[in-house]
Amino acid sequence: MPAQLSRRFRFTFARFISRVRHGRAGPSPYYMERFYREFFATTYLKNEQMESVICVDGVVGAGKTTLGELLARELSLEFFREPVDDNPLLDKFYHDQARYSFPMQVYFLNKRFKMLKQAATLPGCVMDRSIYGDVIFARLLTEGGQMATEEYDLYQELLHNMLQHVARPRLMVYLEITTDNALARIQERGRDYEQIVPRTYWERLNQHYTDYFAHYNYSELLRIDVNELDIRHRPADLAHVFGLVKDRLAFLTAPANPLSVSY
Repeated sequence: MPAQLSRRFRFTFARFISRVRHGRAGPSPYYMERFYREFFATTYLKNEQMESVICVDGVVGAGKTTLGELLARELSLEFFREPVDDNPLLDKFYHDQARYSFPMQVYFLNKRFKMLKQAATLPGCVMDRSIYGDVIFARLLTEGGQMATEEYDLYQELLHNMLQHVARPRLMVYLEITTDNALARIQERGRDYEQIVPRTYWERLNQHYTDYFAHYNYSELLRIDVNELDIRHRPADLAHVFGLVKDRLAFLTAPANPLSVSY
């Protein structure tokens, strides 16, 4: 692990992973909450802000890509789609996570870093996921035993080195959704490689997102509960979300605004 994390915490993490893999422990909410609290306390980004960069994040099935694409069109900004459709490793990963976890995480990390460098040259953009939340999947895979601790250590070192050269986004939009509703949307869109994933994976992923965004401090954060929303098929829901984002962007110009607003 990178030197930024305490030696005591690195030892605790290694012992915890060993217990999980031998069936003697599970990823407790307290442990994960503690990890993300320390992660944000010891991660350093450039002391700059990309004024017109908006990131959309959330668990698989929350509607990130749909919202990101529509929001970019509404605001006349370029849209950066998550590198999923042309990812040569994704299908292989879902069929053999132990073999492909590490190369897939490095693939995403590299692509997301490249996207942010491109975004820095533009007047504005909307990003479908980003390097800021990349650690979530790496943590999940390491806890589950699909990524070796040594691989995770190398990944963490790469991530921290990259983040030191990354400016902060203008706004992070986090789409909150229950695992049940996310699964219903995953099943509806019918990607073969997603259908074989056990429910426990999606439950753990959603818990990681909850813990991660409980401590997120890179930029302004807008939480939107999308459980009852259908922005793809209901124009009123889409208009509602557009309004929340636009109001938040306008609010950022006011003095002394909070870091997080929920709806």
